[in-house]
Amino acid sequence: MTKRTPASSEPDVDYVVTKVARFTFEKFKDTPDILGPQMKAIGEVMAMGRTFKESLQKAMRSLETGRFGFGGDGKDPLLSSLSEKQIAEKLKLPNSQRLWYIRYALQKGMGIKKINEITGIDPWFIAQLDELIAQENKMSKKSIIKSAAFPDELRSAKESGFSDVQLAQMLGTTQDKVRALRKKFDIKPVYKHADTCAGEYDAKSSYLYSTYGSQNENPINTKKKKAVILGGGPNRIGQGIEFDYCCVHGVFALKEEGYEVSMVNCNPETVSTDYDTADKLYFEPLTVEDILAISEDEGKKTGFIVQFGGQTPLKLAVPLKEADVKIMGTSPESIDRAEDRKKFDAVLTELDIPRPENGTAFNLAEAKKIVREMGYPVLVRPSYVLGGRAMEIVYDEESFDKYAKEAFIVSEKYPILIDKFLEDAVEVDVDCICDGKEALIAGIMEHIEEAGIHSGDSACVLPPITIRGDMLEKIKQYTKALALKLNVKGLMNVQYAIRNDIVYILEANPRASRTVPFVSKATGVAWAKLATKIMTGKTLKQLKVKEKLDLQHVSVKESVFPFSKFIGADTVLGPEMKSTGEVMGLDKDFGHAYYKSQVAAGQKIPSKGTVFISVKNKDKRDIVFVAKKLVDLGFKIAATLGTANALEQFGIETIKVKKVHEKGGNVIDMIKAGKINLIINTPAGKGPRSDDYQIRLHAISLGVPYTTTMSGAQALVYAIESVSKKEVEVMPLQEYYKK
Repeated sequence: MTKRTPASSEPDVDYVVTKVARFTFEKFKDTPDILGPQMKAIGEVMAMGRTFKESLQKAMRSLETGRFGFGGDGKDPLLSSLSEKQIAEKLKLPNSQRLWYIRYALQKGMGIKKINEITGIDPWFIAQLDELIAQENKMSKKSIIKSAAFPDELRSAKESGFSDVQLAQMLGTTQDKVRALRKKFDIKPVYKHADTCAGEYDAKSSYLYSTYGSQNENPINTKKKKAVILGGGPNRIGQGIEFDYCCVHGVFALKEEGYEVSMVNCNPETVSTDYDTADKLYFEPLTVEDILAISEDEGKKTGFIVQFGGQTPLKLAVPLKEADVKIMGTSPESIDRAEDRKKFDAVLTELDIPRPENGTAFNLAEAKKIVREMGYPVLVRPSYVLGGRAMEIVYDEESFDKYAKEAFIVSEKYPILIDKFLEDAVEVDVDCICDGKEALIAGIMEHIEEAGIHSGDSACVLPPITIRGDMLEKIKQYTKALALKLNVKGLMNVQYAIRNDIVYILEANPRASRTVPFVSKATGVAWAKLATKIMTGKTLKQLKVKEKLDLQHVSVKESVFPFSKFIGADTVLGPEMKSTGEVMGLDKDFGHAYYKSQVAAGQKIPSKGTVFISVKNKDKRDIVFVAKKLVDLGFKIAATLGTANALEQFGIETIKVKKVHEKGGNVIDMIKAGKINLIINTPAGKGPRSDDYQIRLHAISLGVPYTTTMSGAQALVYAIESVSKKEVEVMPLQEYYKK
């Protein structure tokens, strides 16, 4: 940090750093929320402040869970709905909500000593939390705002890390009015160096955090062009390290264009938060309040980039624009036209691009009316979420009521979205780049799994291998027309579904998508870097960019799932994303590329042995061809009675296996005995009581490779056949670009 102190120097810090883990148990409802020696966190945040209270509250609002500090933000449950017994149970077992239950225990009057005895947590920490609650209670008194001591109390609250959202809730006013009060009393944050030497030496790296004090250490350069990139916050399902890839490439591009670049993020796991990646690093939460404070320090001419951090900064685009913050690249108005269902439908109608029948509902009655007119099946989802949170395909009214209610809870103030679900469609992901006048296709990816599985969970192949040329031309035409109509300046991702030779658009996101790193490595083009240069005013012609769609190699992206960590979680894929990462396989043909992707994802693909097959009725005709190919490759086939009978009608010799509930030599016994080498199971039932669930559960716990979709089974068998004919070859990535 200082470029002077030797490595042997012991750090001397005058700030407190708090790390809080990010959990996603809501994605794995069958797994109990209990923490232990096996890691369950998907990501983490880090926050810095002058005190523990301040850094903790900043960390809590960094988590992207809809909270703005340690309570007091209007999101707490009614205390009367929680008994002391319930609270004590939650305190006893370590779980992802334990910190909140310490809050509820203190509010209920449980003593610090008792909480310490139940949890084993040091009393000092519990006392700090108790002091925050006392301060919250003080600020919630109706008389406080009129008292002479209010300016001092407001400053004290900010020094303890209370956000404007919390204070607005306590004072019975709005966030904007709290902000105005702070300005009136000259209460604003300053930025301090995280220099590891308590200011003894001058810091050479601008690694900054906000606090409330007197001296601002933020070095402001008014001569150079300046840009600030907003990161993606904590890694979680739906928004992970792929967005950090885009942020870092954005930093590199801006530096090449002569900009002083600042990075804002709160995720210590990223390259963007290395102290020497950008010229300046703000280790801050990604909220309106925190970004506006940075904007005020950096000045009105500084441009902010919201395209690279996923949905987190994208949601900030409109409020930042309303506060006169300069947004680089695609305008917030264009972003809103893509995100707002009615505005987007108007754009599609004008461009004559088909989309599935859809509706928007603000309450359950409206939602039911839409579904009655539309008919089942439908796809239900909240607005403005990543990773398909609370998204579900429903086939009847009972299921609809359940999932629509959950979607409304997740959607908060926004409506829920209802789409007619296109069964048996092929889904396609497209990344494109546009300078406002010209658009180019960066990559077209065909999903291997059928429609209804989240794009982040589905394996995909680039270039597409089964889509007809006329369909691809229509996809290119629609994508370019949409990018130009939305006046995109940078990257855009569009998702399509092809059914009965009609190309339907599902959604468009005028930002970098999670597929950008994959497309960049598949094509050998740094698309995020080029998009950043477009945001600075360069054109595609000036950058001499050309489409690279005629590739001589095949790239397969496969998702990586955390099921082995979440015991009891069902492995069936659906519209809600569950993967925590991805891998990539490259080769000269699809079979070898797919094989590499499966091995990289941790699947132990067998070359011989016994394959257990259990498929739903709908798949029994298609499974015949897969089973025949497996027999030709030397595998034995085992199946339960229904599937076995279907296979034997086509002359496929099958070992009949008893169902899970039947004693003696059933399928679970065979899996445990190591007699099954591969499982193909397309689920007919869900839930812990179903046979399918038990089969998948044991496959995960015993490390038996499996697939739960017909398309996945077909691709896997093709890969096994390819490798049986020709061994896998290894070649450096750069060699593929030379061909």
